[in-house]
Amino acid sequence: MLERAKGLLHPSVRSGIPPFIVMDVMAAAARLEAQGRRIVHMEVGQPAAGAPAAAIAAVRAALADGPHGYTATLGVPSLRQRIATAYAEWHQIDLDPERVVVTTGSSAAFMLAFLAAFEPGDRVAVAVPGYPPYRHILSALGCEPVLIETDATTRWSMTGDMLIARHRAKPLKGVIIGSPANPTGTMMEPNSLSELIRTAEDAGIVVLSDEIYHGLDYAFEARSAARLSSHAIVVNSFSKYFCMTGWRIGWMVVPPSLLRAVECLQQNLAISVPTLSQIAAQAAFDAHAELESIKHGYEDNRRILLDGLPRAGLGSFLPVDGAFYLYADISRFSDDSFGFATRMLEEAGVAATPGIDFDPIRGRKFLRLCYAGSREEMHEAVERIGVWLKG
Repeated sequence: MLERAKGLLHPSVRSGIPPFIVMDVMAAAARLEAQGRRIVHMEVGQPAAGAPAAAIAAVRAALADGPHGYTATLGVPSLRQRIATAYAEWHQIDLDPERVVVTTGSSAAFMLAFLAAFEPGDRVAVAVPGYPPYRHILSALGCEPVLIETDATTRWSMTGDMLIARHRAKPLKGVIIGSPANPTGTMMEPNSLSELIRTAEDAGIVVLSDEIYHGLDYAFEARSAARLSSHAIVVNSFSKYFCMTGWRIGWMVVPPSLLRAVECLQQNLAISVPTLSQIAAQAAFDAHAELESIKHGYEDNRRILLDGLPRAGLGSFLPVDGAFYLYADISRFSDDSFGFATRMLEEAGVAATPGIDFDPIRGRKFLRLCYAGSREEMHEAVERIGVWLKG
């Protein structure tokens, strides 16, 4: 009986997706640290700063009130209203708070959006290089991610022409847009973003805009898809600009036609988002000065890498417009980014993510470096990388 039961316990076909390699790099770095090694972390897209003081204070006050049970499935009404108000402040949009859905991080928002908008077998366009879980979650749900290669001629962004050419070859149901983008840090100029959304919707292609790095823009101000279309699904998060990765809280702006479907999915998959995280998130909107100070720190770190990495030997990288990533070309040293990142971790003590995590086509020649740490760590990373490459 036991042997027969063991035979039943094997992974499903849908679970056979690639790993999110950055998490494997993080684990490898932790093992070296457990051995007493000093590691400079540039692998995970995670702010070094913690949640804003206002968020912490709000949670401490709430803990004294307790208990804290389930909330409404779509989120605490006051938080949904505060998010809607933020769109008026940031993007001059009169957003109905009923269209706001609070989620367990942006990861849950992607799953809810994909389940609500797509059927198994639907084809969804994603730019490469791009965030790996787009592809992996779509595949696990039975959809087909369609990879669209970008290059320097379009500032590493998808264009309407690229999208429509794929659609004409074989119909697409959706497209995912990210600006500022992970891993490149590049941004779409407002006219390019508008043209891509218009092209998609004219062709009947659902637009999902990943805006979790909004607020972290340096070259120019990021434009929200919510300002350009009432039909786009917008995903955002408190993880990046608000420095609340571990709180696992994000949000969606959902077209009215999908709202009930998203609500039913969330009822069954999560019931509701953790109450304390929602309390913290609402208070975080009052921490503008603190958060802008942290952003200025990223700008300083960006300058350190832009100045120092060419001297260290990594002089070729994509435009560093926003987010907190630099996507470096390592082809003069290696065409195996995984091996390069492994050696750099073990020999130089600097953890970074190989490009193959983000681009299965050309990622062997690239490395992503996250500059969300301290200034001291950025200087140390540049020095360590330089010594290692020249050694």
